[in-house]
Amino acid sequence: MKTLLILVDGMRPDALTQLPAAQRFAEKSSYAPAARTVFPSVTLPCHMSLFHSVDPDRHGTTTNTYMPQVRPIDGLCEALNAAKKKCAFFYNWEQLRDLTRPGSLAYSYFCAGKACENKYEEANEKVTSAAIEYITENAPDFAFVYLGWVDEAGHGHGWMSEEYMRAVKSSFENIERIVASLPEEYTVILTADHGGHGRGHGADIPEDMIIPIFFCGSSFEAGKKLDGVSIKDIAPTIATLMGAEIPEEWEGKSLA
Repeated sequence: MKTLLILVDGMRPDALTQLPAAQRFAEKSSYAPAARTVFPSVTLPCHMSLFHSVDPDRHGTTTNTYMPQVRPIDGLCEALNAAKKKCAFFYNWEQLRDLTRPGSLAYSYFCAGKACENKYEEANEKVTSAAIEYITENAPDFAFVYLGWVDEAGHGHGWMSEEYMRAVKSSFENIERIVASLPEEYTVILTADHGGHGRGHGADIPEDMIIPIFFCGSSFEAGKKLDGVSIKDIAPTIATLMGAEIPEEWEGKSLA
């Protein structure tokens, strides 16, 4: 079993209700439309919790500045690497380099969102193309694809604004491109790190804390709605799918 995890930064589930591509994907997936992220609902703490299956007060990163762990926990890629699985990362927000320890990735592609002419819109396209090329040619056991434009549009124009919705639609077009290129052996998990309101996020309110999570693959029932799901459940689910040992410190549950 191979797994692809796609994360769209800042994507609220209510932004997907009128998006046909999202509805098509939900029909093929077990879908949690009201999963919860962690507090503070900020990008790097949420990603650290996703990959380490603990709350920020345990892994120690509570802002977008990485803090070395006082009591280190193996993250998802470390657990998969110990199981002899090859992992690859594709992302356009540099702080995500700290999600894994040196030696745990077989391949990493980074494209600086703010350095592109059209910023994250162009960077999303580059990350998508790089992921398709590498996965098609190398078929890593686990791949993580991060798309940052939706969050950038939220901060610049407001969550649920016209530009934000354009970024969500474009991101799903990229997701469809990636999924269409995958070998059948892949399970796809699609999620967000947090939502947002106004031009920001980080509060303990539904607009910021509620995220969508899709699980699409042979291990999951198509069209099934899931309740009580947390962002911390993603790493244990992937580890189970891939036959890796779940570190005892992880707090989430496997849904596989």
